[in-house]
Amino acid sequence: MELLQNINTWFWNDYVWLPPNITWADISSTGTVNYAQFSDLYYAFKVALALLVVRYFLEQFVFSPVGCYLGLKPRVRGEPDNKVLEKAFSENGRIGYKQVQGLAKQLDWSERKVERWLRRRISRSKPSTLNKFTESAWRFTFYLCAFSYGLYTLWDKPWLSDTNYCFYDYPHHSVTNDVWWYYMLELGFYWSLTFSQFLDTKRKDFMQMFVHHIVTILLLTFSWTSNLFRIGSLVLVIHDFADVPLEAAKMAKYVEKQRVADMCFAVFTVAWLISRLGLYPYRIIYSTLYGALFFVPMFPAYYVFNSLLCALQVLHIVWTWMIIKIALRALSSTNPGVKDLRSDSEVSSESDTENEAKDLSSQDTKCSLGRTS
Repeated sequence: MELLQNINTWFWNDYVWLPPNITWADISSTGTVNYAQFSDLYYAFKVALALLVVRYFLEQFVFSPVGCYLGLKPRVRGEPDNKVLEKAFSENGRIGYKQVQGLAKQLDWSERKVERWLRRRISRSKPSTLNKFTESAWRFTFYLCAFSYGLYTLWDKPWLSDTNYCFYDYPHHSVTNDVWWYYMLELGFYWSLTFSQFLDTKRKDFMQMFVHHIVTILLLTFSWTSNLFRIGSLVLVIHDFADVPLEAAKMAKYVEKQRVADMCFAVFTVAWLISRLGLYPYRIIYSTLYGALFFVPMFPAYYVFNSLLCALQVLHIVWTWMIIKIALRALSSTNPGVKDLRSDSEVSSESDTENEAKDLSSQDTKCSLGRTS
């Protein structure tokens, strides 16, 4: 116990987490003043679990029926499990015509029945468009609600218009109930995304998104622990702004409303450039790297906080390049329209599966020719 206490004392060193001459006792909550406390962050895990439950019910009973109404079809149930064919499919991946003949003889099936089983097995390996629609619908709903609530929360806060208020009289900033809930909801949401990302449709920028979620969680944790929630709340509202039209564009793309998808993507591109390459570096990074120096004596945790903010901006630049490529491809294409939306395409494993489907389709032709001859 004494060792754990020593580690705890060392980790929560005032010198590391707080400005000079400030101790944890100075910003501990009292009956009249509420400060951000590290123990509050445990509520974010409860919020994450609640959001996962809410997401499940919305996807099952709201978004999925809406997607079906708009023309999307649920995943077709495949053939009953067959250990011989499943083993051959898992081990070989691509199954040639000779293997089809051998499997048909082994199972005493017709070649056409084996081919049909393989086609449906390949189809089962692909992510359902309806699943992707419901995932985007959930994110669209949360981002829209979070952005609206964030504006409502910060509208009467002085640091929304003047970022210097993020550092005046720091760290003696009390937390109001609306800001507390805003932080817990956002932090809980990013925890839920981190958990669900491994179950959702795999996308090309899986690793970038995973890093983004981790950086955001660390950023929120550091800012809350060091009572820098004012600048943290600005980061949140700026980020939610562009995500709303992005998810709307994805939803329109999935239901094949190309014109609506293009319009939403255009709005998203403008919103992204304004928020991620305009407001974020100009209002946030400039303020924390330069403006804060006039009001706050620097301390180790603040350098970590700034490093995370800059890491987030690096991710913004990477994604901006991806967005520009998508926009240029859409403008130069003979068949105009946005083909994918940042992370909308699945990873290479799905491409391999699609290639298998094409190969199997060509094998069907060969089989038919063989039977005809």
